[in-house]
Amino acid sequence: MLVTAQEMLQKAKAGHYAVGQFNINNLEWTKMILQAAQETKSPVILGVSEGAAKYMTGYKTIVGMVKGMIEDMNITIPVALHLDHGSYDACLKCIEAGFTSVMFDGSHETISENIEKTKRLVKLTKVKGLSLEAEVGAIGGEEDGVIGKGECADADECKMIADLGITMLAAGIGNIHGKYPENWAGLSFTTLDAIQKKTDEMPLVLHGGTGIPAEMIRKAIDLGVAKINVNTECQIVFTEATRTYFEDKRDLEGKGFDPRKVLAPGCDAVKEMVKEKMTLFGSVGKAE
Repeated sequence: MLVTAQEMLQKAKAGHYAVGQFNINNLEWTKMILQAAQETKSPVILGVSEGAAKYMTGYKTIVGMVKGMIEDMNITIPVALHLDHGSYDACLKCIEAGFTSVMFDGSHETISENIEKTKRLVKLTKVKGLSLEAEVGAIGGEEDGVIGKGECADADECKMIADLGITMLAAGIGNIHGKYPENWAGLSFTTLDAIQKKTDEMPLVLHGGTGIPAEMIRKAIDLGVAKINVNTECQIVFTEATRTYFEDKRDLEGKGFDPRKVLAPGCDAVKEMVKEKMTLFGSVGKAE
């Protein structure tokens, strides 16, 4: 079922587990993520960055693909189609195209600009019945050419954005996109705790879920995180598994070059990784 993220995240916050957002870049990843979610009875969020949307030819194409796959694959668990780190204009395009959830990333703007644009989107998404994610404190690393320093968010600014009526809040707590460096200081749970106390029942979002130790994930969930984003790990396991297809030079010609065979190991790896994350996040069986 294609739904908004609001109900699934409210249940996750109350039940002390997190819903996984797994970014999609093609049909194969989408299929594997949906299969994993259905088999584990887990609610799931399909994240789409602006760059991935451009690669897949556009937002309307993605909506049609996801709706068709949900129907043809008999997917019965809740699925949200979500714009990840969107600009204000991208949010408007996704709303028009039929996304059920959008994220406006105003963390690179002044807090007053972030508030003003978020307020406009709150009004629009409420009329349309969609869920809205906002961000305070830029997430570190690079995603689609947008680079964040990974600063920790100000709890008072988080409250200002949360009070506008958004569905969920992404706040920088030392997390980064991509692979974490060896000298990474870890998540700031002091910051997360302060943000939760200021925002009360607001579901919080942890971006950069790849490579964060399990004990940190569990502690973040205990402190109000109800949505965890994973993208880089999908890329890593897909690439590594697909590469193995070509490693055995002796049988390369016999294997053929059918893309369905070439991509199969990577697809299987993505599916298993998604299942592992859903188990870690505690969302398995929550869609029953």
